[in-house]
Amino acid sequence: MIKVLITGAAGFIGSYMMRFLRDQSIEVVGLDNLSPLPKHDFKLHRLSSLNFDVDKIEYNVPLHADQSTFINLDLNDEKKLRNFFDNHEFDFVLHLAAQTGVRYSVEQPLAYIDNNIRAFCSLLECCKESSVKNVLYSSSSSVYGLSNSYPFEEDAPTHHPLSVYAVTKKADELLAHSYSSLYALPTTGLRFFTVYGPWTRIDMAVYLFIKAINDGTSIKLFNNGEMYRDFTYVGDVAKAIKLLMLKMHEDSQQEEIGVPYKIFNVGHEHPIKIMDLITTIEEALGKKAIIEERPIQAGDMIKTLANTSKLYKEINYIPDTNLKTGIEKTVKWYLEKCEKIYSYS
Repeated sequence: MIKVLITGAAGFIGSYMMRFLRDQSIEVVGLDNLSPLPKHDFKLHRLSSLNFDVDKIEYNVPLHADQSTFINLDLNDEKKLRNFFDNHEFDFVLHLAAQTGVRYSVEQPLAYIDNNIRAFCSLLECCKESSVKNVLYSSSSSVYGLSNSYPFEEDAPTHHPLSVYAVTKKADELLAHSYSSLYALPTTGLRFFTVYGPWTRIDMAVYLFIKAINDGTSIKLFNNGEMYRDFTYVGDVAKAIKLLMLKMHEDSQQEEIGVPYKIFNVGHEHPIKIMDLITTIEEALGKKAIIEERPIQAGDMIKTLANTSKLYKEINYIPDTNLKTGIEKTVKWYLEKCEKIYSYS
């Protein structure tokens, strides 16, 4: 049986991957420091939805549910992290723990340095001495920064980031390359393009728009809605990650030629205008949006568009969830799990 460590297991993509992999009989151990930054979110509720008894969470104490394990542990707690690796062997490490949010990184840059760069380095230090087949880690489309050469390709220059968040993601890619080069540690960077879906972060546009339209409050629409995002459904991301792991598992006996380091775009290849996103949510909710126009914010990119041909060549990746279907699933989750059960602000 394949055994996978997921960091950031109480986050949006991390919790989805916990459920997705364990439902396919893959042994999963999840770590998360349960940080509430940039503001209160619902990490405990995500864990509860995975059947973990969150009232029993203690620091560095394993919690079990449905053939998976969760541990509240900070990656920057180096002594305990090393002890954790001494007691576990993993086929793969899926590093999704990070301080997220482009705009908040402008206000609190040091939190991003600690949680995105230092924490990743701590993890790589442990992984280099383990038998892990590959460290897959989350990067971001934000690394493309000022580039206006569309679609974004993995070998395009990424020297002009627009936010501290983007800087930390680029730094992670460089760290991964150095560990792959120095220690022959296989690493795979995943440049995610605007991932959305059930249990999304509450500071993401999809959640904010759904909540505002449903509540009858105004939406802050930046740059007159003249921005495009390559919205990618979280289920498509999960399938891509699983296919990569399976291929790596099958290829693990083959000798690597050169530095064992790869980067892939993980997107949908169909950029959506923000106004079209709002229209799609309006149709799913059967309600109209109240628009409050605002100027573009510092750190925002005008457009993102992924070229995923490299990922297709690697694993035949084809995202098959269009925006209408993905938004309908997300709205259904919001109405059933968010609005009716919990009260979030």
